[in-house]
Amino acid sequence: MRKLSVTVFLLNSLYSLTAFASPELMSNMVHEKVLKNGLKILVKEDRRAPVMVSQVWYKVGASYEYDGITGVSHVLEHMMFQGTQNLEPGEFSKIIAANGGQENAFTGADYTAYFQTMEASRLEVSLRLEAERMQHLNLQQKEYEKELQVVMEERRLRTEDKPQGQTYEYFKAMAYTSSPYRNPIIGWMQDLKDMQLADLAQWYQRWYAPNNATLVVVGDVDATHVFSLAEKHFGAIPAVSSTPIKQRVEVPQLGVRRSIIKQTAKLPYLLMGYKVPVLNTTDKETDVYALELLSGILSSGNSARLDSRLVRGQQVATNASAGYDLNARLDSLFLFDGVPADGRSLQELEEAIISEIDNLKKTLVQQQELDRIKAQVIAAAVYQKDSNFYQAMQLGMLETVGVGWQKEAEYLDKVKAVTAEQIMAVANNYLIEDHLTVVHMQPQPIDNKQEARHAQ
Repeated sequence: MRKLSVTVFLLNSLYSLTAFASPELMSNMVHEKVLKNGLKILVKEDRRAPVMVSQVWYKVGASYEYDGITGVSHVLEHMMFQGTQNLEPGEFSKIIAANGGQENAFTGADYTAYFQTMEASRLEVSLRLEAERMQHLNLQQKEYEKELQVVMEERRLRTEDKPQGQTYEYFKAMAYTSSPYRNPIIGWMQDLKDMQLADLAQWYQRWYAPNNATLVVVGDVDATHVFSLAEKHFGAIPAVSSTPIKQRVEVPQLGVRRSIIKQTAKLPYLLMGYKVPVLNTTDKETDVYALELLSGILSSGNSARLDSRLVRGQQVATNASAGYDLNARLDSLFLFDGVPADGRSLQELEEAIISEIDNLKKTLVQQQELDRIKAQVIAAAVYQKDSNFYQAMQLGMLETVGVGWQKEAEYLDKVKAVTAEQIMAVANNYLIEDHLTVVHMQPQPIDNKQEARHAQ
């Protein structure tokens, strides 16, 4: 990500998508058109305020990369702001600011996205600029060297100087064997050091094309007008013919994986993860929605089980949480993490979490607790609808990872239909030792110089 302060961990567990419209109503709310060159356009009219958000999503991210070029998607994201055939470096951002807008971009495992938030009448400015850099990016060595240093420093600050961030990176590399999710989104430092401008040029030419992109516009706009502007600015950009990406499916895990990592840090840290399916990979959708609710039962507010039982009850942890992203492109992880309380060990915290999982395997969740979690999902859906940005993000993400934007309309009904029996079933089927990876991060003493560095 170019400006927003978001950790790699958050990018890998980014946003639980929700909706409260029926499928019939959603089909009327979201307008779709595909240009002859393959560009898909999604428009959602929301006239509550005279603003709009425009997002361009490319189907490429860290999980598309191969050994030796990890981080290339993220570095290219930075370079997309550093000049085209008709724009000087930084001019893109200046034009957006001059029109009263805000803009940024982010790279994930499965996508790279660019966005502008502006007064609705300025939409054409946004589309004109995005079309310009989709086809006319000017990759200059001088700007590349500067941005590469920015990315390397970003890696140092967010990962190498952050004990929990570095532990998470090692954890993923151990949890996955053949899945591309084992590589960090920001890239391995050695790959960044070895990267060449030609690597970015090749990546841009292969993936940055209208037939590999989705344009999403949400706000005080007219769909017909948006389609007309999109045709005007993107219609002449040629499609790119490329070989489909090869499937890199994770090999079956045959037993628990454990590791101890020593980090210069003040506090110990626990990470645990179970291999689980997602919407894009499952043969049984009900399992995915049951896992989503299971995550909420364990870690959704102060009344959730991990917080109420492990933090306030047993006082075995200062914090403990669970997380699951059902909208990944490939099979993912059901994650747990936590910091043991003073005087308690990592082993004690791990055993306490395992005990909570075992309880879910043996005892049905009471209906009152299940209803509470479902009510929280509805509330989250309502809050997200207040934001044009997150409405657009839901559509763009679902479309880009391969699920399809129409799934947004199904989310609430599918979650509401989950039963206590289904939650027990997925706990027994997926949260098992043979699918588990565990990392204990053991803190090492911090000298005065290191303490000052971490405090910055």
